[in-house]
Amino acid sequence: MTAKAPGKKRRLGRGLEALMGDSAGPGHPGGTENVPLYLIDPNPLQPRANIDPESVTELAASIAESGLLQPLVLRPLGPRFQIIAGERRFRAVQSLGWQSVAAVCRDLTDSKMLVAGLVENLQREDLSPIEEAAGYRRLMDEFGLTQEQVAAQVGKGRPTVANMLRLLRLPGEIRDGVARGELSAGHGRALLGMPRAETAAGERRLIALGRETIDKGWSVRQLEHRVRGLQTSGGAAGGGQTEARERDPMGAPASDPAVRRVELALERGLATRVRVRARANGGGTVSVYFNDDGDLLRLVERIAGDEAVAGLTG
Repeated sequence: MTAKAPGKKRRLGRGLEALMGDSAGPGHPGGTENVPLYLIDPNPLQPRANIDPESVTELAASIAESGLLQPLVLRPLGPRFQIIAGERRFRAVQSLGWQSVAAVCRDLTDSKMLVAGLVENLQREDLSPIEEAAGYRRLMDEFGLTQEQVAAQVGKGRPTVANMLRLLRLPGEIRDGVARGELSAGHGRALLGMPRAETAAGERRLIALGRETIDKGWSVRQLEHRVRGLQTSGGAAGGGQTEARERDPMGAPASDPAVRRVELALERGLATRVRVRARANGGGTVSVYFNDDGDLLRLVERIAGDEAVAGLTG
């Protein structure tokens, strides 16, 4: 059984037109030209690691029936061209034996080319969460962009980019599970909330719980509930394995049943560990646990909304 959550349609604040000019798509007379296929090379910055051959076959059948409805977008490079957007379309018309294809040509820098590939695939929902995160990381590492700049380029909020980047911290086996769709991005983020996930023992427990999530088909909420239980118990998991428990800096759960119900309600709403300390005069404190800067921004967004995050990151 697969623990894949239902997908949500992604909406981006900007598209290829915003990145490359209004004539970068269909419906703009005079913006296209026929380019011989033998002069076209794949995008070396393609963020998508794998292109499903079956989807190319289906697209080829559609093109054979209805024609090519959207031209490729290419970058001239010397006497040749590189694909900015439309690699599946390129492969499909190749398989049909076409000699040339309609294309729009745009001069783009490497960083703009990578951004354009990311945006196109995100709009088409063609990227796995791991491919999306790797694309963001590449923009930061190879082109020196900050998280805020990446978010602005692809039309997403900085907390969204930060949370996607966190997925790259998952162990290889779990990253692969997210890339294959056996686990969602939400599952991955929940697993990163496990106690001491950065240690060798914690990583083993994380992998074991990831496998169990796939085997049992747990939803993200079910997994978050299990992770919260491990946070409360000190992290022992996986077939009775135990180890010395470190002192919880937030203290033990409340012993008062009413206060504990409040803690559990807040933990369900925030998907993290919460401690409530009530005083005799009716006041008290609420402590909320977070793993890193990205997790903190997620909590700020959930508690105070997008505008509060924008105020912190702008």
